[in-house]
Amino acid sequence: MVVRRPPAEVRRARILAVAAERFHRAGYHRVSMAEVAAGVGITAPALYRHFRGKPELLDRTVRVGLDALADGVRGAGSTAGLAAALAAVAVAHRPLGTLVQRDARLLPSERRAALRRELRAVVDRMAALLRAERPGLTAADAELLCWSALSAGAGLSCLSAAPSPRRAERVLRELLTAVLAVRLDGTAPDPAPDSEAAPASADGSGPGRPSRREELLTAAVRLFHRRGFDNVSTDRLGAAVGISGPSVYRHFDSKAQLLAAALVRGRERLRHEVGGAITATPGGPEAALAAGLVAYVGFARRDGDCLGVMLSETERLAPADRRAAVDFRRDFLRGWVELLGRMRPEEDAVAARIRVHALFSLVNDGVRNRPSSTRPDLGDCLLRLGRAVLGLPEQGRPTVSW
Repeated sequence: MVVRRPPAEVRRARILAVAAERFHRAGYHRVSMAEVAAGVGITAPALYRHFRGKPELLDRTVRVGLDALADGVRGAGSTAGLAAALAAVAVAHRPLGTLVQRDARLLPSERRAALRRELRAVVDRMAALLRAERPGLTAADAELLCWSALSAGAGLSCLSAAPSPRRAERVLRELLTAVLAVRLDGTAPDPAPDSEAAPASADGSGPGRPSRREELLTAAVRLFHRRGFDNVSTDRLGAAVGISGPSVYRHFDSKAQLLAAALVRGRERLRHEVGGAITATPGGPEAALAAGLVAYVGFARRDGDCLGVMLSETERLAPADRRAAVDFRRDFLRGWVELLGRMRPEEDAVAARIRVHALFSLVNDGVRNRPSSTRPDLGDCLLRLGRAVLGLPEQGRPTVSW
């Protein structure tokens, strides 16, 4: 017997699918209710009969994906089944990763807390299954492995074009199985951050007291990441460095220019630190990828706020600045994909892109998500997990200062 859903339920499902895709592609702030309605083929007033406003629409789009994730995890009976379920959800609900990592923080606080509880319940169920198969695994290690697997799967949402579902599921199943199998026990605490790794002040004044411009750039990155660009006023920016709000305009013409300058600085550091480590490393693509991974994890641990702003606030830039940011990201990722293709010639470029995006998603989330982000051995854990995603062989702990 075929069970037909009521027309209103079918219409809501269609609205949520269109909204998820629009939010994913353009960013929550750049999508209007009228655009969603047009994508469904209805009027804006008709859309409001189903959803009270854009926050509710975003909340419901995220919950559709989380419900599918919870169902998939609930039906998994083994670690292999868990990897297969996560891969299937990542493919079927590709926007979910972006919506959770970038847009969900813009929801009202009570809805953010509710979504976090739902994710927490999923991770708890995953960790219980993992520990049943690996009895020696600590609760903290199991939790980090599960969060990392979720983040790696979410990396699929960052690909500019959707790959073949069957191919994407196959690659994700393989790399997620590898992530869930990583051994984290016995890792030593990371060394203290190297003071020499701190960037020079923006005006070139060296290691002394930073300039006011540099202080504003640093404060802006922190505030934009933690509160969102639209929720940070010039008064708040000024207060963060001990000046009045209008005084901010002595250094930057607008808040958008301040954001653009902060992202330019971040890109320059990524190019210098990570790109430099890759090009300076002899020994072929495997050695270059390993060196790049060490450098990227080090950068992420020192400046997770900067990475967060790069990921979440690029859409707030003026068109020319946004194009520059997108071009940098494309070129940066292309270098990793080419290296991985040379190291794993049996896989095509699509598989390499899936792995590279999974890697960056895993590391970017790993340095920002509590409680795992407070682990004293986080850097070493992320290196082990990153090597598993890329398919690099295990090795001893590198001697590197973070």
